[in-house]
Amino acid sequence: MRQTLEGLKVVELGSLIAGPFAGKLMAEFGADVIKVEPPEKGDPLREWRHIYEGQSLWWRLQSRNKKSITVNMKKEKGQEIVRSLVKEADIVIENFRPGTLEKWNLGYDQLSEINPGLILVRVSGYGQTGPYRDKPGFGSVGESMGGIRHVTGHPDLPPTRVGIALGDSLAAMYSVIGALMAVYHRDVVGTGEGQIIDVALYESVFSLMEGMLPEYDKFGTIRERTGTSLPGVAPSNTYQCGDGKYIVIGGNGDAIFKRLMNVVGRPDLAGVPQFSSNDGRARQADFLDDVIENWTKTVDYETAIKELDDASVPAGPIYNISDIVKDPQYLEREMIQEFDLNDKEKIKIPGIIPKMSKTPGRTNWLGPELGEHTNSILKDFLNLDDTELSKLRDQGVI
Repeated sequence: MRQTLEGLKVVELGSLIAGPFAGKLMAEFGADVIKVEPPEKGDPLREWRHIYEGQSLWWRLQSRNKKSITVNMKKEKGQEIVRSLVKEADIVIENFRPGTLEKWNLGYDQLSEINPGLILVRVSGYGQTGPYRDKPGFGSVGESMGGIRHVTGHPDLPPTRVGIALGDSLAAMYSVIGALMAVYHRDVVGTGEGQIIDVALYESVFSLMEGMLPEYDKFGTIRERTGTSLPGVAPSNTYQCGDGKYIVIGGNGDAIFKRLMNVVGRPDLAGVPQFSSNDGRARQADFLDDVIENWTKTVDYETAIKELDDASVPAGPIYNISDIVKDPQYLEREMIQEFDLNDKEKIKIPGIIPKMSKTPGRTNWLGPELGEHTNSILKDFLNLDDTELSKLRDQGVI
């Protein structure tokens, strides 16, 4: 079955999370992604977190369907190799500090001379312009400056992280969106023009901050940490059940609220005029949370979820990964898949989203060994023979 991005050629420069995550998304839907890594150790992600058979399991997932080639871009011969790859590329992804590619004679001016239709995706902490452009920027800093850490956690505790590399992942998604819009402009609109996609980590996070800016502008409101509650929307919170488990309940729709009050044994509140709309309920959110938790603490989680499901009240568990791998919804939609790790073992990996009826994504192979495709790619692109490849290795270029 043909894949959506089949035929799209992508050269991935950079390392770790944001840029490579963008390459991962494209590779999952059929793009031919060539990942350029420095010789010897490669992408540092290869050594992050849990190592199994000499490779990070995170790396295996992050680089599925990619081809690995080792090139020292600090050397002139290495830069020549990259320029040769760019001749045939649709998209180049990089996430170095601004100015790094230019220092290596691989800036957009040089690359677009080789390939006028090239789309260069540039991911950085602060973007390619502005007073902070030259500062180092990691996802953690982008999350902090973008606003999400200030509102994450409990009001009486310091700001906290979400628990995953959210800033990097958001920047990667915007990178893919921007790149594919640029492909549309070039190929479908028919301009033939390439362009630069400039993605900043902090801006990617800031874009999710809902109505915070106009709320501050017109009311001087600064949104703060609120723990498990959803300010201004009620009732919506996390509640403890009698068996110690927690359940998330969203009873903030007008009709849903009435059904929820019937479930928790308070039908008298369902018809109270002040609770007929969200504004009134939000003013009494703490009271309504107490009403709901007074009920949840009298039943175990399974009972609570069944009664809420029966009443069509949105509710669900707070899963850890051991819960996720057993859940029938995840399994039915093939979000928990098994793939060959080696000749003897399989490994569980996440399924691919979005689900596409005609051109779905798929895993063809897990993250490759360092430089696994160097020989084949350089032979195909540069017509190099084994003697020339050996010479480049001796020079530390590949």
